[in-house]
Amino acid sequence: MMWLGVAIWYAAIAWVATDAARRRRSWFGWALLVAITNIFGLVWWLIARRRVAVVDGRLAPWRWILFGLAPVPVLIVGAVSVMQLGSILRLIQVARIEGQAMAPTLNNQDRLIVNKLAYVAHPPARGDIVMHRYPRDTGKIFAKRVIAIGGDTVRSVDGRVFVNDVPLSDDYVPRQNRSHDTWGPHTVPAAEYFVMGDHRNNSSDSRHWGLVPAGLVLGRVALRWWPIQDAGLF
Repeated sequence: MMWLGVAIWYAAIAWVATDAARRRRSWFGWALLVAITNIFGLVWWLIARRRVAVVDGRLAPWRWILFGLAPVPVLIVGAVSVMQLGSILRLIQVARIEGQAMAPTLNNQDRLIVNKLAYVAHPPARGDIVMHRYPRDTGKIFAKRVIAIGGDTVRSVDGRVFVNDVPLSDDYVPRQNRSHDTWGPHTVPAAEYFVMGDHRNNSSDSRHWGLVPAGLVLGRVALRWWPIQDAGLF
């Protein structure tokens, strides 16, 4: 089974190199990405290739041989690069959405990439979608949208949210997902965040269990890579 996996991996690298060359894209760069990241790089290429037409419909025989051997130098470079992979993985986190609390922005079983370096230089901003630990049970991880930051005063009147007495611009919440609750005002202390799910009437968030301390924020949701048809950056 191990050799079968290696053969499939080799074939995937060769196919990406060939397909990228036919579309006049960096065949070595794309093949190296697949060699290092496996399924993530392959999915990324499957998304990118839809936007680039085939330029070279037929490749000369010698080029087929070249790209058939492409995985060899790619794997040599990849073997060196993979030594740094541990450092790369410390900068990102792969996450999966459970439930519909962030629908329709994020849906159940969506796969995400979380940028763990996003808040090294600056804190989360209003409107950011963040991954954070649940304050009442830090073993659980939630995805929510930041509504108010330290120093803000937040309240709701019949489901209409106000931050510092200014109505929140929340067109990302469909009419059927809105709530009709009235609460607040609450003033957010420094280094804490008031978060909510986009599915307002089906979300457990700061309205129910309080604020999220800065130390529990893991990073910003940067990319959805699955399902493929909904893949994109945030």
